[in-house]
Amino acid sequence: MPVTSDEIMSVVEGQTVVSEFAATVAANGDKVAIRWMDDDGGWGEWTYAEYARRASQLAAGLRAQGVERGDHVVLMLRNVPDFHVVDMAAYMIGATPISIYNSSSAEQIEYLVNHSEAVYAVVENMAFLERFLKVREQLPALRGIAVLSDPDQLAPADVVAGDTLYTHGEIGFDEAKGNCAPDDLATMIYTSGTTGPPKGVMLTHRNICWTVECLRRALPFDDYVGKRIISYLPMAHIAERMTSHYAGAFLGYEVTTCPDPTGIAPYLGHVKPNFMFGVPRVYEKVYAGVNAVLAADPEKSQKFAEALAAAEPIVEAMDWGTATEEQVQTYEFLDAVAFKPVRELLGIDEVDCAVTGAAPLPAEILTWFRCIGVPLSEIYGMSESSGPMTWTATRVKAGSVGPAVPGCEVKLAEDGEIICRGGNVFSGYFKAPDKTAEALDADGWLHSGDIGEVDADGYFRIVDRKKELIITAGGKNISPANLEAALKTIPLIGQACAIGDKRPFVSALVVLDPDVAPAWAQAQGIEFADLADLAANPVVIAEVEKGVDEVMSEFNNAERVKKVRVLGEEWLPDSELLTPTSKLKRRGIHAQYEQEIESLYAS
Repeated sequence: MPVTSDEIMSVVEGQTVVSEFAATVAANGDKVAIRWMDDDGGWGEWTYAEYARRASQLAAGLRAQGVERGDHVVLMLRNVPDFHVVDMAAYMIGATPISIYNSSSAEQIEYLVNHSEAVYAVVENMAFLERFLKVREQLPALRGIAVLSDPDQLAPADVVAGDTLYTHGEIGFDEAKGNCAPDDLATMIYTSGTTGPPKGVMLTHRNICWTVECLRRALPFDDYVGKRIISYLPMAHIAERMTSHYAGAFLGYEVTTCPDPTGIAPYLGHVKPNFMFGVPRVYEKVYAGVNAVLAADPEKSQKFAEALAAAEPIVEAMDWGTATEEQVQTYEFLDAVAFKPVRELLGIDEVDCAVTGAAPLPAEILTWFRCIGVPLSEIYGMSESSGPMTWTATRVKAGSVGPAVPGCEVKLAEDGEIICRGGNVFSGYFKAPDKTAEALDADGWLHSGDIGEVDADGYFRIVDRKKELIITAGGKNISPANLEAALKTIPLIGQACAIGDKRPFVSALVVLDPDVAPAWAQAQGIEFADLADLAANPVVIAEVEKGVDEVMSEFNNAERVKKVRVLGEEWLPDSELLTPTSKLKRRGIHAQYEQEIESLYAS
């Protein structure tokens, strides 16, 4: 029988973030909790006992600054060790820590701080502090700011130096556990604002404890303590917060912090993570990079492709428990001669579980990773569900996001929208009862806004965003996500955005892959200065258009992308074009490339 929400609720009854962290520290105080790379390239680490000691000191420091139970505290820190300490310290005095994106402008900070009613802010460095100071006079509820790193002492006199927060004694766990309750507001996750002003998703301690227990049951581990993970995605996003911060504190992971997500490569080789989470673009770049290297040696590329083709049915059979002994032996040979060296080179040879989420990953790429021995699976959910709704680490079906996670009810509404119910569902949007009523119905079902399908085994597949379906001038409803996923399987293409709402046909903007396209061009003897130069090259355009014709053959005529505009400037996360987790900001793309789009329809 499937696990019910009530079963998990009975396990976590009475738990809070503080109580579970205290239990982890009591059981694993001497185990490594947090690691980081020093400026000189060396490595530092804290045990769980040291992590707890620093959090208890900082909790006393925040209280000395007047922060009390129920207060909201805004955090602006990269993925650094101090984030974990500050966040946990806030819980220990019953406050609500709210992490905001590090890319937030001064104007966005003004909105977020005022909307969240934060009374205190903790920022990592002077660069972040300067943005707060620009709008300080417009933050009437903010009583104080602390900056953790200010080596040149440039901060104004009324800004608290981080070191002084550790000089007010300690708040021990016995007291801290009494400072918060399961139904207290633990944190708020602000949405990326692609459909209007960011909304504050309210998550309680009960939500977080329920979700960690749910994920614990879904993870393919017998033991969690000491499992290595790299924390590198924004802590303002529920995925990283749940994966490395909460799960780390509850389950005893060894978390290595990487402050720059673009610099994760050297961390992989050193850390050798056991668990890895990444948005699709992370995996797409690894996939493209490997294939770019292979493209330089046609013979090696051909042999690798043959190994992949032979491995694919075997890997599926192994995953579903139907592989014969002969198949297993064949895969072990293929792994030894073709796949293991690639994993070792990338630093992912000890990954026991890899997960992608936050946006769709082409099924072809997920299958590629599984074939080379990286057990990659796709998770689906949202901030409002504390992260997960559907996921399985085993018996994976490429192209689906798996079945419902343990304890969560997931189904399709009459119009095909995916809805869910369980202990992971948020309590509402902060100060937005109208928006809460739109997302949560009277029976407690959370409406995702995504259109989906479900197969006989209960595996869900995301068709598209309910509000993002393209409706052509001819009245045809088309899923842009499906088209974009197909376009991204073209080797030269790294990113794509389908266009066609109220248009006579569907077109697309496609961005050349910065790793594959140059390697391909060099192999063709094409001279070029940069990606923009390549994007204008007739040979490159012809190759892209050939690929478009091939991948569009699986769609009917009304759905197919008829024209593309090739672009040579990569779309970067946390910009006007992409959210921090690389979801398309369609309005921003349409605005920036208005002329290019109009040229596609000019004739």
